[in-house]
Amino acid sequence: MARGVSQINPRLSILRSHPFFIDLDAKALDQLCQYASFRKFKRGATVFVRGDPGNSLFVVVSGAVKMSVASSEGRSAILNLVTKGEVFGEIALLDGLARTADATAHTNCELIVIDRRDFFPFIESQPTLAMKFIHLLCARLRWTSEQVEHVILQDLPARLANLLIGLAAKHEPADVGRPFIVTQQEIGEMVGVTRESINKQLRAWSLKGWIRLEPGSIAVLKPKALAAVAEAEPATLDEPGSPLKV
Repeated sequence: MARGVSQINPRLSILRSHPFFIDLDAKALDQLCQYASFRKFKRGATVFVRGDPGNSLFVVVSGAVKMSVASSEGRSAILNLVTKGEVFGEIALLDGLARTADATAHTNCELIVIDRRDFFPFIESQPTLAMKFIHLLCARLRWTSEQVEHVILQDLPARLANLLIGLAAKHEPADVGRPFIVTQQEIGEMVGVTRESINKQLRAWSLKGWIRLEPGSIAVLKPKALAAVAEAEPATLDEPGSPLKV
């Protein structure tokens, strides 16, 4: 007789309300929970590194995970911050190839881990779940295309404004003025400029009252002002007296 979800681990009840698994019937959910394990990672701990085999899927229960890549010269680029309720590790899981990035605990976090050997037979019997993963891959591709567009077509203020708006929206509750954990060095690695350039622009917005700078975190106070910067044409932002351009 199959064990109930609560008998396996009460914290795995996150799967009941997760948008990926909410449509599963009770039997399928119970089966999935038997495959899932629960792991905690301290801030800065490695979840996996680029080149590792893609043998598991991850669901963020709490906290955030940083996805990044590094060059042989030591330069780093942060590709994404994955937060509560999001899934990651699906690309290598589905194609069976190596991990394409490093995953590091951005904060103390709790993750559900599902092994590939269990997940593949399961998803073959759940066509609705398989379609959700197709939609996830499409969303990842659209997001990547948008990031490339921002880097190529937008200047620093617009790229930075887009990033801050996105980071604020990803942290719950998304209340105006609630700080989210991110360092200026990490922001620089997300938008592709130096920490010094980021600091100068952030201080300009802080003086205007658009954001509040705190040690290791930032609070967005005027999201509409940042949205206007994000949507403006670069020529508009090149007026005399406007913040830093790079």
